[in-house]
Amino acid sequence: MEQKARSGAKDVALLAGVSTATVSRVLNSPQLVDPATRERVLAAAAKLRYVPHGAARMLRSHRSRMVGAIVPSFDYALYARTTSALQQRLDERGYALVLAEHHYDLGTETRIASQLVERGVDAFVLVGLDHEPGLFSLLEDYGRPYVLTWGVDPLHRHPSIGFDNRAATYQAARHLIGLGHRRIGLLSAPILGNDRARARGEGLRAALAEQGLALDEECIAYAPISLAAAEAAMARLLALPQRPTAVVATNDVFAVGAMMACRKAGVRIPEQMSITGVDNTDLGATQTPGLTSVATPVTEIGREAADQLIARLEGQACEAFQAYPVQLVQRGSTAPPG
Repeated sequence: MEQKARSGAKDVALLAGVSTATVSRVLNSPQLVDPATRERVLAAAAKLRYVPHGAARMLRSHRSRMVGAIVPSFDYALYARTTSALQQRLDERGYALVLAEHHYDLGTETRIASQLVERGVDAFVLVGLDHEPGLFSLLEDYGRPYVLTWGVDPLHRHPSIGFDNRAATYQAARHLIGLGHRRIGLLSAPILGNDRARARGEGLRAALAEQGLALDEECIAYAPISLAAAEAAMARLLALPQRPTAVVATNDVFAVGAMMACRKAGVRIPEQMSITGVDNTDLGATQTPGLTSVATPVTEIGREAADQLIARLEGQACEAFQAYPVQLVQRGSTAPPG
């Protein structure tokens, strides 16, 4: 069967009534074209089933217009919200997103980055501040811009966009201490290779230390980020001979898992157990009682990461270090100890 001739940019230009240069601008820099013309060109391209020859365009420009995001896990909904905002902003500017996960294994992250560099990915979005030195060497050797997210490098060595993870749990702990709690537990993800979890644990310890208190090691439970794992971890804290009167969870998944364990054990919230989370998600806000949590800028991080990388790829000025505030949102899951 004879293969049908492939439509080209000239065919799209003819059907849309524009020049081939305008077709190129719509496909490469859509923000530079007025909306009516852009829609006309896109409609013509769709009708002709025109797809630009990516390999040829990459050879001409020495760029693929692809950005790689390597996240710790696809299972954690907050990473999905950040990458969704990232993808939307990239798409607006004519870039595509390539997504991969490393399962909290920093060696795997470096290997995946190397594979993506070999395939022509232009720039990278990474999560957190913990990474192998070899990863940064790789990206710098190949001239690939990158930005760290969900935290801000305190030494300003690496471009980063995020918030103070330590401050998030510090605010939650100060709230609990102000209510009168003195024995406070911690539900956290494992801290190896996870600076976010490590900093959030430090926030609780710092708030306790200000009051001459300490975090009892038996009141710490580490678990993978899932409701079932969090429920099991909280059950261990509830079984302690001297259990805490309040628990700081390092994200809302842990906090809701903790609430599930309390309900199963007949422990009333907040009368017998106060619980706080981090990230202020719908998951926590829609619980009964509603979860006291710390609001974090997960969508803003994605949008700003896209803007920064595009600016750097296109030779424009940008702010390499951006720190967003966090804020405690009080709901019904916290009260003075019974």
